[in-house]
Formats: sequence, C-alpha cells, structure tokens
Amino acid sequence: MSDRVAVITGAAKGIGKAIAERLARGGDLAALVDMDAAAAEKTAAGIRGAGGRAIVCPVDIVSYKDVEAMMGQIARDHGGIDILVNNAGVIRRGTLETVTEQDWDVVMAVNLKGTFNCCKHATPFMIARRTGRILNIASISGRMGDITSAPGYGASKAGMINLTKTLARELAPHGITVNAIAPHAIVTDMSAQWSEDKRRSVLQGIPLGRMGRPEEIAALVAFLASDEAGFITGATLDINGGACMD
Repeated sequence: MSDRVAVITGAAKGIGKAIAERLARGGDLAALVDMDAAAAEKTAAGIRGAGGRAIVCPVDIVSYKDVEAMMGQIARDHGGIDILVNNAGVIRRGTLETVTEQDWDVVMAVNLKGTFNCCKHATPFMIARRTGRILNIASISGRMGDITSAPGYGASKAGMINLTKTLARELAPHGITVNAIAPHAIVTDMSAQWSEDKRRSVLQGIPLGRMGRPEEIAALVAFLASDEAGFITGATLDINGGACMD
C-alpha cells in the first residue's frame, strides 16, 4: 500500500470521482473535496468498499481560510500531502452580450481562485517532504478559446494553464512537479447539458469520433502522479481525441 495522501477537488462525481477511485486503487489515501457532501460520501463509500482509503472534506475552495484549515487538518491527521488534483470547476454559458458579472465572478472564483487557494495551502506540506505532484484539470478551451459560448470558462482555464507554468518553475527546486491536463468532450454532467445538435457538431470535430471517458483522464493523472513522470513539469497534456493538435 502507498502511504501517499492525495487531495482531489470536485471529487464527488464525474472526472474527479474517477480520479479519486483510480488513485485509491493504487493505494493512495483519497481526500475527496466537494461541496456536495452526500455525493462525496457515496463516492468515498464505494472506494472503501473496494478496499481503498477515502475521507470526505465538504469545503468551499473559494474560501481562502477554509482551504487553509482543511489542508492543515489533512496533513496533521495523515502525515502530509503528496498529491493535489485541482479538478473542481463550474461553467456559466452565455455570449459576451448575455453573460452577467456574477456569472464571470463565480467562474473565476471557483476555477482559478480555488486552484490558487489549494496550491497555496497544500504546497508547504510538499516542500517539507521535498516531493509532490500538482495536477490542474484545465480544458481545451484554455488553449483554443472557448467553443461553448462561455467566455469566462475558457479564460479561467487559460489562467490555470499559465499558473501551472509559473508554479512549475517556482516549485521545481523543492522536487514538486506541476502539470495541467486539457480535456475535451468527456462524458460528464457538464457535457450532458449539450443539445443533440451540439453533440453531433462536437463529434464531427474529433478525429477519433467519440467522447472521452472520465477513466481516461484518471489514467493520465495516475501516470503524472507516479515516479515515472518525475521529469515532466510545466506541461499541458491534451486529451481530446485529436480535436486539438499542437
């Protein structure tokens, strides 16, 4: 069994759930951070039922002080923090004409400030061990611009990618790697909101001709969190069926 502690935000459902399950299957303790405590508890129960270890942290990552307290509690209770997966995210759809100031602020607060808060308060425990892995779940929209009529979402994910590069440089001397993953067209609650016309349009732009699965994102996270990926940092890895090739 691994003695690593992995903190995963937005871990109750979808991609976050798949990541938590994959890391726990490898022996890591999965700390599930999600505002939906009931759904997170259900995911944690499934992990425990499969022989893994999981705890639930119903914390709002937008709160700087609450994240600070949460990271400290996890580290005290379990001996440190080794892996941080910043997966929590929200989207507010609309054009520049229709999107509201509140829409913009909510997306930036959760997707970008939340990522900053978690990195800020998890890294001291990684620095203490001189090792760590930070994975930021961004989006194809952070590389190409948003393609779903949600201007704040793409901008927030581009910010995550830039933050990834900045932190990779800063934290490298401490043995900490920081990478981003840019998915597209993954089967989640978010993509379930698409109309059939949009779904057909998206699939037409994917050379592999299908949607991705959360488990495929989780497999990439597991690799980047492993010793085998120790020389990869500051990278943004596309996982989009060929929709974006650069």
